[in-house]
Amino acid sequence: MTASRRLDRLFCDRALLAGGWASGVLLRFDAKGLIAAIETGVDKTPAEVERAAGPVIPGMPNLHSHAFQRAMAGLTERAGPAEDSFWTWREVMYGFVRRIDPDGLQAVAAMAYAEMLERGYTSVAEFHYLHHATDGRPYADPAEMSMPILAAADATGIGLTHLPVLYAQGGFGGQPAGEGQQRFLNTPDRLLAIVETCRAVPGGHRVGMALHSLRAVSPDAMAAALDGMAALDPEAPIHIHVAEQTAEVESCLSWSGRRPVEWLLDRGWPGPSWCLVHATHVTAAEVAGIAASGAVAGLCPTTEADLGDGLFPARDFLARGGRFGIGSDSQIVIDAAEELRLLEFGQRLTARRRNLLAPHPDGSTGAALYRGAVAGGAQALGQPEPAGGLKAGQRADLVVLDADDPRLYGRCDDTLLDSYVFTGARNAVREVVAGGRLVVRNGRHVDADAIRNGWRRAVDRLQAA
Repeated sequence: MTASRRLDRLFCDRALLAGGWASGVLLRFDAKGLIAAIETGVDKTPAEVERAAGPVIPGMPNLHSHAFQRAMAGLTERAGPAEDSFWTWREVMYGFVRRIDPDGLQAVAAMAYAEMLERGYTSVAEFHYLHHATDGRPYADPAEMSMPILAAADATGIGLTHLPVLYAQGGFGGQPAGEGQQRFLNTPDRLLAIVETCRAVPGGHRVGMALHSLRAVSPDAMAAALDGMAALDPEAPIHIHVAEQTAEVESCLSWSGRRPVEWLLDRGWPGPSWCLVHATHVTAAEVAGIAASGAVAGLCPTTEADLGDGLFPARDFLARGGRFGIGSDSQIVIDAAEELRLLEFGQRLTARRRNLLAPHPDGSTGAALYRGAVAGGAQALGQPEPAGGLKAGQRADLVVLDADDPRLYGRCDDTLLDSYVFTGARNAVREVVAGGRLVVRNGRHVDADAIRNGWRRAVDRLQAA
């Protein structure tokens, strides 16, 4: 394979398609970076066609990312004077975020996105609430801090769904924002101006909108933002943090008499274009309501574990036909397989049983999780033709696994996916194609040196600030 050009065709000895595993697969890509056509049963590699070096699976969408937090990963692992929780972690994050400027943000985001690609993510939904200057004052261009995110995606080749975030208050009932939140604050009109600016930028990025949380956006501001977004793009992805911590649920009950997910469902807002991020603390009725709405549950197991949030009732949700995807969120870990592994292992630890998220007896747990997260993630990112395998009309996003990896050697098809998901930390990703372009070769991003040099300079400046 070569990184010097966009691929127009790729031959795969074995590949996971929407209809299942197939041999002798010839993928054709169009100029927009989509899969134009798929042929199967091709006897040998056609002349002058790139050949995948191992089994090919669809790339994983990362449905929840705060890219800037990659630079603080590992810096919050010292016990504080009080009991540590999400809320104490948040105060550390506020102190860190005050120092990031546009250049630093672009370098940090590029590093995060390159690592995502190396670890099997081929697209990302950036939940972006860092809008203003380091002193909290708005830039003349409201989208000033969104441009580095778009540039980082372009530089690395990852598919981007950009989600400018509405953050308008400090807590339920219109509480004033604190000092650490000043860089995040916007009105619905100013937020929609960011959306419009980003939609006009060339590059094929998908642009939607996020509501930070019920505690950070009033009902009137939510309604105004949703109405404005619907006028721009009625099918735009809409994401929201919800029910991540028990304290949030209790505060929402005190404010409204409803639990957070219950409050949203009562208004009839969530639907297939929505992603409810975390939704950790939900009742059986809320689980049923999310599944029935068609919204995607955005699960971030490594971050939820790191912050001590709790466990989403995944088994009950999937039994009701619920749709889910995975995200790297705080970037404490960037690894698609590890998110899926921890999702299953968390259920095992609470139930003291195994293979709880397998679809049926004798079903493959790893394969089911992988296919489900690919389909749900693509839906949450607003990508065309979401499915659990490669399909014409999709983005040309795929991962070539290393067939010589000792954990994968001799494995095939769903057993291969089980081994990929559940057998350890060594990266088994060999090559990655994103949007029809080769972006990872031999396990390393094709521009890794330049990206890492920029990362080092940005981290040096952050530490000196």
